[in-house]
Amino acid sequence: MNIEFNKFEDKMNLLISAMEQKLEKIYQGGGKSRIEKLHEQGKMSARERIQFLIDKNSKTIEIGAFTGEGMYADHGGCPAGGVVVVIGYVSGRQCIIVANDATVKAGAWFPITGKKNLRAQEIAMENRLPIIYLVDSAGVYLPLQDEIFADKEHFGRIFRNNAIMSGMGIIQISAVMGSCVAGGAYLPIMSDEAMIVDKTGSIFLAGSYLVKAAIGETIDNETLGGATTHCEISGVTDYKCKDDADCLTRIRNIMSKIGDSDKAGFNRIAAQKPKKEEKEILGIIPDTRDHQYDMNEIIARLVDDSDFEEYKEGFGQTIICGLARIEGWSVGIVANQRKVVKSKKGEMQFGGVIYSDSADKAARFIMNCNQKKIPLLFLQDVTGFMVGSRSEHGGIIKDGAKMVNAMANSVVPKFTVVVGNSYGAGNYAMCGKAYDPRLMIGWPTAQIAVMGGAQAAKVLGQIEVASLKAKGEVITPEKEAELFKITKDRYDSQTTPYYAASRLWVDAIINPLDTRKWISMGIEMANNAPITKAYNVGVIQT
Repeated sequence: MNIEFNKFEDKMNLLISAMEQKLEKIYQGGGKSRIEKLHEQGKMSARERIQFLIDKNSKTIEIGAFTGEGMYADHGGCPAGGVVVVIGYVSGRQCIIVANDATVKAGAWFPITGKKNLRAQEIAMENRLPIIYLVDSAGVYLPLQDEIFADKEHFGRIFRNNAIMSGMGIIQISAVMGSCVAGGAYLPIMSDEAMIVDKTGSIFLAGSYLVKAAIGETIDNETLGGATTHCEISGVTDYKCKDDADCLTRIRNIMSKIGDSDKAGFNRIAAQKPKKEEKEILGIIPDTRDHQYDMNEIIARLVDDSDFEEYKEGFGQTIICGLARIEGWSVGIVANQRKVVKSKKGEMQFGGVIYSDSADKAARFIMNCNQKKIPLLFLQDVTGFMVGSRSEHGGIIKDGAKMVNAMANSVVPKFTVVVGNSYGAGNYAMCGKAYDPRLMIGWPTAQIAVMGGAQAAKVLGQIEVASLKAKGEVITPEKEAELFKITKDRYDSQTTPYYAASRLWVDAIINPLDTRKWISMGIEMANNAPITKAYNVGVIQT
């Protein structure tokens, strides 16, 4: 390998190491002392519960591990959004597990907790995945109640989704393994089956202190809403479990007897490893944004047998389209090409920019994949659409709209990986979060923003300088450079992958070498949801 490859690989390994260090801290939730306190109560932590529940040595992917990262510092932080969400296998059945982390503010719901729970339910509904709730929560985090309680996408939407999923026939199983209070008490009872752990689980609309204040009744929490009460008197719960292990084993037993679902029928054959060494991905991605690289080299290390059947190879070359397999699953790949290429007219085109011809090609390819029932994988490293008079006169807006229309109306499942840049309208056209990818993940090199930090700082800086000059201030070159740096630093902090992941703009930041696993498990879950509507792109100008 050349010196440049080794340099890029070292930089990527540093980014991966930093990511893993962040994750190790997140995995501790509210800290070791709080985990030990749970153990003293005879309870497992949220992650220990999930580990006990899932099949041994099976694959898992975690949704939203970085949720809440850097947010709520004034409230002590909210690691992983106070809830752990994992897609894995229970008794051989793929499902999504949602476990409240009682070490984070007693499992209380922050605004981002609600968003993460809704994302988990969205995944379950889109893919008809069974969903298992491991409940241990003190309810809404009261200091921020105005940001979580009353709006459409707030706490109450959870129970609406419970009802919708029930009507869709999606399996929901709840285990009350700690507190389950107020509005949250509806969740387990709106599930198909509910179990409760004796002495540690409790369900009530109002705890003993509030009952005393409201109606003057004196009663303890166990008598009010413990396992014996709800299994033997109220009939609210279906199973009484002696401890966490007994409860989780009962879920495994139930899952082992569930019948299979109808399938979408996506094509799969025996998986093969890429011929080209996967680990070389780490040395291909440049360490700076102005460096070129060939996206074909990334694709060759992601797909089975490094076999990629490229569509319209010589046309619209700033987007690569083609058919391949990942872990045996058939996929249609739409990827931004990051090297400078020559157009059919002999003109040089910038890498990472979408031109009219590449947008037209991508639209046609997306339509073909829908016709053939092939899931779509978008590999983003895009700075946006080409601008300037030549592009505008050539109808770039029309061709861009054609691509967005074809992608947005897609009925096959879409998956998005942010490899590098994800800027402006390029984010939209390449299936950004607003366009319902089944999963959207980023590598540690990902950046999501309207535009790059330098460009944004230049635009914002010019506006600020003009404003100051209008007020009569003298702006020296040194002062202008200082304003530029302040603006760029602020903007750059909002384009990091962790800023995006903390707000669930992406479902995860992952090691690039885990990409094949994420896409394979994603298509497997999408295969649980048959396609029930015809592909119709509506009005597309030609």
